Amino acid sequence: MYDDSEEENPDKPTLDPAAFDRLRTTLAAGGPTVAADQLIEELRKAEDFQNLFYALLLKKRVELGVSPFPTGSSTELPPETHEPYEQTIREVGREIGTSLLERRKFQQAWVFFRMLGEPEPVRAALEAFDPGPDDDVYPIIEIAWQGGLLPKKGFDLVLDRHGVCSAITMVSSSDINSNADLRDYCVGRLIHALHSQLLERLRADLVGRGGTAPDNATVSQIVEAHPELLADDAYHIDTSHLSSVVQMSTQLPAGKENELAQELCQYGRRLSIGLQGRNDAPFDDGYDDYLAFLKVVAGTPAPPRLGKPADVEAGLARFRAKAEREHAEGSTYAAQVYVNLLLRANRPSEALAAAKSFLLAEDERNLTCPGVSELAKRAGDYEAMAEAAKARNDPVGFLAGLIAGRK
Repeated sequence: MYDDSEEENPDKPTLDPAAFDRLRTTLAAGGPTVAADQLIEELRKAEDFQNLFYALLLKKRVELGVSPFPTGSSTELPPETHEPYEQTIREVGREIGTSLLERRKFQQAWVFFRMLGEPEPVRAALEAFDPGPDDDVYPIIEIAWQGGLLPKKGFDLVLDRHGVCSAITMVSSSDINSNADLRDYCVGRLIHALHSQLLERLRADLVGRGGTAPDNATVSQIVEAHPELLADDAYHIDTSHLSSVVQMSTQLPAGKENELAQELCQYGRRLSIGLQGRNDAPFDDGYDDYLAFLKVVAGTPAPPRLGKPADVEAGLARFRAKAEREHAEGSTYAAQVYVNLLLRANRPSEALAAAKSFLLAEDERNLTCPGVSELAKRAGDYEAMAEAAKARNDPVGFLAGLIAGRK
């Protein structure tokens, strides 16, 4: 049943007080059905869709010869009336929802179509809607992003209307890692937006100092050629935005966004130490570590301009050393990052070997990477699965690995 408590409508239409007297007169002269029809007509003219919904249900109840009160549960009705009454609810809900969509009252329409479990009409309407500068986009963002109908459009509206900070907050506060396509889209747009902002401000700073940069100059080329732009603790974009977006960029595959993220790292590593922030291992060297990570990803399997085979080997060696150091101190997070990076580099056998070295006895449910058992299963190495189970004191898993290995 429609819940009007979810609808925010401060300008809710009201009927002329005289309408109540007219309804009383019509009921006395023509009966319940005629009075219901009159009420429906009055509510249509007033565009009072909330009450129109209930008026249409009232009419159906009158036709079925049951209680006229439409807010009660349909289960209270005689069994033979359940199907026709439920069908009316669906038909009326679609009618009201469609009328609201035509008037671009998306939030109110969503209440009806969500009740019916039919999101497609709202999704199609939102997709076709191009809000103007004076349109309130918050209801659209709520439905598109939080309602999950068009999350990319919801994200675009936040980024384009409210800027990078709000968009970062939106992504950071939402669990979108399970939706890789949406995650990559949002992070990719953030990278493009922040890189564009940085490049524009670097050029403006250079011009303000009486200098110029070639039209095709990159961020890296500008800051390398003009170190004075970052002297005296200078910066050109919010450093917390820079840090957040660079961290997010490690989730993306090779491609243009990876290259732009490397450019952001090249800028970040030239900031004064106090502006670079502090990170936990294995990213304790800040932007240098993120840059090395991104180069590994970019160099696998076919290296583009910014990712060369030597960068892949150097990056993997860098993160292995961090994994060894942290493991010796009793921490395995750096090893987990290293295993994931090996998998990103399409080196599953090395990932399994690293997991056996650093993560053999770890509870795999608490890892951020596949553990020994999962990697061994992928490789068909059942002896390794049994070895890992033994290290975890898991006799069932141990025997299962031995049995699977016999086959």
